[in-house]
Amino acid sequence: MKVDVKTTDGQPMSGLAITQPVGTALRIAPGFIATAQDDDTHVETTIEAHFNPQRGRYVVTTIVNRAISDEFDEVRLRHTAPQAILQAAVPHCIAVQLDDGPDATWLTIADLTTTEGRIIPPWMAQAVVKRGSKDERWDVIEILYGTSALSDLPPVKVIALELDVPERTATDWIRRARNAGRLVGITSNVGRRASD
Repeated sequence: MKVDVKTTDGQPMSGLAITQPVGTALRIAPGFIATAQDDDTHVETTIEAHFNPQRGRYVVTTIVNRAISDEFDEVRLRHTAPQAILQAAVPHCIAVQLDDGPDATWLTIADLTTTEGRIIPPWMAQAVVKRGSKDERWDVIEILYGTSALSDLPPVKVIALELDVPERTATDWIRRARNAGRLVGITSNVGRRASD
């Protein structure tokens, strides 16, 4: 799904808007507006979402549907599924530095890979599953956990899929990364009520 992601004041999303630190290695945009067009139903959906520190993820605060032609699907116009738009937009709103040098630049998660449906490039996934790559592994776990939690996706499943490891390994690595202080301020409530 192609989305147009902007800051909450309507400017194009950029590194200047990705300012709020979360975890130890990530920065996020405090909020964003994302718009997606569905050419089959002739409906455009715009969502606005803001990072909620108590929930540790983005929360959709506004949803607007609009017909973009006379042939629009009336049912689709009334029923919105903002989750797919949120999931497509969040990688544009998270930045990470892959280098520790003084000239290191911040890359968005969307810039990391051009492979459809992936968060990290395959070379990065292969590097972190090797024995002895603890710091690199925790960096990648933070990227994957942060991206999935902020998008309201199940982090264990995302990590297992991205790194091609069993879910029990993904769960163990999440626990170890959290114990190492890597996931501070990022929480996943997938499958649980927000009050849990």
